[in-house]
Amino acid sequence: MPIFGPLFEPLKENMMKYLICILLLLTGLRMQAQDMKSLFVNLPDSLSLLLTKVNRADFGDFLANGMKAEVKNRFGQTSEMLRLTDDYLLLQESEVSTVEMKLLPVNDSVKVICTVHTCLGPAADSHVAFYSTRWERLPADHYLRLPAEEDFYLNTLADSDSLQELRLQADLYLKRASLADSTATLRFSYTTPDYLNKETAQALRRYLKKEPLCYDWKDGHFVPTLTPELKLVTADEWYPRAIRQHQ
Repeated sequence: MPIFGPLFEPLKENMMKYLICILLLLTGLRMQAQDMKSLFVNLPDSLSLLLTKVNRADFGDFLANGMKAEVKNRFGQTSEMLRLTDDYLLLQESEVSTVEMKLLPVNDSVKVICTVHTCLGPAADSHVAFYSTRWERLPADHYLRLPAEEDFYLNTLADSDSLQELRLQADLYLKRASLADSTATLRFSYTTPDYLNKETAQALRRYLKKEPLCYDWKDGHFVPTLTPELKLVTADEWYPRAIRQHQ
């Protein structure tokens, strides 16, 4: 043992304490930065074609000051942040598109971001994607099995010929997804009938489930669920009222 070894033991202990404190501080700062406002501001421009970083920062500043969170995007049109919490946002990106984001825990130290981009045409259609908190694209099928078109139909063989004829006219599979702001829930509504003529749409809806398909976030991925309460909720009741008002 070196002669001066014991003299440096207290110094070594203090240095270790300092290092541990610094690491805890850095970890705390990193976790603090993982809120939706910070993540959205740091969204890469390649994933935000309409909004600049200044636009994205302005949304949070406006809301913090009790102002309407509207900005002029790159195309000179209005984009509005309708809701922003620590783990959720709802953005009216344009007159015909909305964006939702939800921060979801995979485990105690890792979170992912679920995004839902919806085009509000004659029939709404959504695209669901997943990203790391560094905005690295993640394989969506690791976190969600998207519903098949058949999942929206009732399990019945009655009038199968009539249904088959109707399905030939419904040649596009369109679905609208929506994230919940206060729970880790994702729901899908079947929107294919919305682009059909009224008579065909009414006939097709006879064969459709009346409730949206619901998925809950459990153990790091979305799993389908169906509760008695969900049977009482229609797609129109679930879809955020703020979005419907802007259509």
